[in-house]
Amino acid sequence: MRHHAEGELVDMMTVITEVTLERGSEPEWDAAMRERLAAARGRPGWVGGQLLIPLDGQNKRVVVGTWQSRADWQAWHEEGAFAETRTRMEGLQEGESAISWHEVVVEARGEPPA
Repeated sequence: MRHHAEGELVDMMTVITEVTLERGSEPEWDAAMRERLAAARGRPGWVGGQLLIPLDGQNKRVVVGTWQSRADWQAWHEEGAFAETRTRMEGLQEGESAISWHEVVVEARGEPPA
């Protein structure tokens, strides 16, 4: 467990996944990712996630997921809802995904947009 500057405990891991999609498959892949993120809500250890499109690659995606632990993320990957989207999404990708793990040291968010 780490402390940020104000002394609050931060005990989270963030996983970043980068994928390249087959051109034209972006809407279908994005829809499947929306389903996957919706399925993650309420899972033990789920903190939040984002789906990003890099400005330099409209057929690339970056998925940022934050979990209380890597074990929580792994348990979710063994759930049926995750497996349902895996095959469909992998069939729309070019090559393998690149995954990297990061320990969250500071967590700061603004007010949600109105």
